Amino acid sequence: MLGPGGMATRKITFCRICEASCGLIAEVEGEQVQRITPDPDNVLSRGFACIKGVRYGDVQHSEDRLLTPQKRVERAGAVHYEPISWEQALTEIGAKVRELRSQKGHESVGVYIGNPAAFSLTHIYFAGLLAGAFKTRHLYTAGSQDCNNKFVVAEEMFGAPVMQPIPDVDNASMVMMLGTNPAISQLTFAHFPRALERLKAVEKRGGRVVFVNPRRIESAAQVGELVFIRPGSDVFFCLAFAREVLARKALPESIAKHVEGYAELRALVEAWTPERVERVTGIAADSVRELATAYCAAEGAVLFAGTGVNQGPAGTLAVWLLHAVSIASGNMDRRGGMLITKQMRAAVEMNPNGAKINHQYSRIGNYRSVLDSIPAGIMPDEILTEGPGQLRGLIVTAGNPILSCPNSDRMQAALGSLDLLVSIDLFRNETGNLAHYLLPATTFLERADVPLGAAGYQPVPYMQYTEPVLKPRGECKDEWWIFSELARHCGVSLNDSKLTQLWLNLSTPAKSWLPRALRLGPGFIFATLALLDFKTLGMLKRKPHGVLLPAPKTGKFFKRGVYTKSRKVQLAPARLLADAERLPALLARMSGNQALRLIGKRERRSHNSWMHNVRSLLDETHSTNFLYMHPSDAAQRGIRDRQLCQVRSGTGQVQVPVKLTEELMPGTVALPHGWGHQTAQGLTVASQTRGVNSNLLAPDGPTQLEALSGMALLTAVEVQVSAYDANSSRSASSAEVR
Repeated sequence: MLGPGGMATRKITFCRICEASCGLIAEVEGEQVQRITPDPDNVLSRGFACIKGVRYGDVQHSEDRLLTPQKRVERAGAVHYEPISWEQALTEIGAKVRELRSQKGHESVGVYIGNPAAFSLTHIYFAGLLAGAFKTRHLYTAGSQDCNNKFVVAEEMFGAPVMQPIPDVDNASMVMMLGTNPAISQLTFAHFPRALERLKAVEKRGGRVVFVNPRRIESAAQVGELVFIRPGSDVFFCLAFAREVLARKALPESIAKHVEGYAELRALVEAWTPERVERVTGIAADSVRELATAYCAAEGAVLFAGTGVNQGPAGTLAVWLLHAVSIASGNMDRRGGMLITKQMRAAVEMNPNGAKINHQYSRIGNYRSVLDSIPAGIMPDEILTEGPGQLRGLIVTAGNPILSCPNSDRMQAALGSLDLLVSIDLFRNETGNLAHYLLPATTFLERADVPLGAAGYQPVPYMQYTEPVLKPRGECKDEWWIFSELARHCGVSLNDSKLTQLWLNLSTPAKSWLPRALRLGPGFIFATLALLDFKTLGMLKRKPHGVLLPAPKTGKFFKRGVYTKSRKVQLAPARLLADAERLPALLARMSGNQALRLIGKRERRSHNSWMHNVRSLLDETHSTNFLYMHPSDAAQRGIRDRQLCQVRSGTGQVQVPVKLTEELMPGTVALPHGWGHQTAQGLTVASQTRGVNSNLLAPDGPTQLEALSGMALLTAVEVQVSAYDANSSRSASSAEVR
């Protein structure tokens, strides 16, 4: 295929921006991507890819890419970043880590893992190994902003955090989704490309699709029906829905012998009638009953909660109730319902500790760890509070906690006070602006990989392997290599094993004497994963569009997939029942408070905080975020369309232009997240945008997080909105209207 100036080579690969992992074809001339298009022959995405994936060449070739390690230096009162060698960077970082651990204890150093790390299996795996090698409680992840509640629920109910039920939409006759918008973001925790097409197929075969959301989302405009719900009230809808379902459908005998706590679950939900919660949810009691009746009558029904539920004031309890309903109604481990795959079981059983989980507790707030991590929402407290275990050195990989964590101003101040801050990334973002060292990582076009979903989150299982499409630019390195080298220079051993570290040390040199098949690295790991599905890397290389695997078998989960002490599913775990005691008070507070509640909003041309530096994704309609507001709410406050307004919460304030829309439930305002790059010196495109950071409004600290999961409360934030008064608000963050 001809590209500009010559013959372009077509290279088959797949996207690693989100779980969907859509197939892509990169047309490459030399080391330059000429074009990226969806792969029509990919076994699952079949020609679908979102705009971000096909514009990824602009990320690859950005002039802002970090191409060599850099060190922060101060000269003449100004901060500069100077290129240095990998050996100098690793040696100096290693020396500082050794110094901190020697003088202030091994818990003085920590690791923060951002969202993109999850879409490279070796990245997330080796980053976790490094934190373990430091023997520190200070492991933080983006999960405490978007999904740790689901890991808590799985551990409490099934005995293992990775046992995450996924929706079998392709065989369902009813699909109900809360707090998710697959038209924009596909699905979280499920490999689900072509989401709208597959949801429309449910209706074509006579089924029903229902979205429960505070906004008339893009998905509901194309398929199914929408049920409006007030932000933050999901748990009350789930209680009433569970009550009605359990009253209509008896626990199947085949399941009863595999579960415990059914009577306690029934006792809890019995008091939560649809009438009791109607005012706070905004959903009519008759609607709740009708949905429950339809759900019970369906031959295979999906109940699925997305990020909008996770980030609410009781996200853990809401997800628990949905899983409990799926189980009690016979829709768990059922075709057309919720599936738990054999790959998830393998992930548990391959772990050296199996399902045994050794929890740690945070120094501040006493939060219990989730997948070995503690909440990022207390990271400023852990940095700023003196005493044993104080965090003084931090390695951030693929993350930007200044923009993505709550109370961003306080996070920035805390990170700026560290003795050591290292940023491993593609660019120097806002967090990188404060880093003492910047280490350049590869893009997904520069590394080999298998899809994240291969770990078990595929309703339609398949395996795919991609070679690197391009050589790494400059001196960029794969993250797994960076972590193994950091461990060596810091004097620690990954996996707490000197033998493992020696194996890595012998595997990583360019001219290692070890045979390639025996080197510990991505190839070894991917080959092992392939063998679990009776495939080899050679076979996968010969089938670059992917290989379909056998469909998940139902009827296995309750017998083989439960890892609790009793080997029975816990329908009413003690920790969750105890937390539910706060719900009457929460209901009373929410019922008596009619303040505007702020939600997030995903955008087709954005992805969290790291895709605003792509010029081709920006235009006059996408160079800032807006506060979306219902016309009736705006009229009460004297606010006009496109007028600059002031948004205040108990934590902070921002100024942002308003966009009026009837797509929102009255009483709800929406502000897309991930914006606010004006001070990002290393992002020349993003720094010219005009958006504001919504997380300036979100609370942080040990009393402001969800107790069970440590999740930041990033939705249903109570705010006041008024027309902007420049005289009274000069210190707030602002996005001008131009």
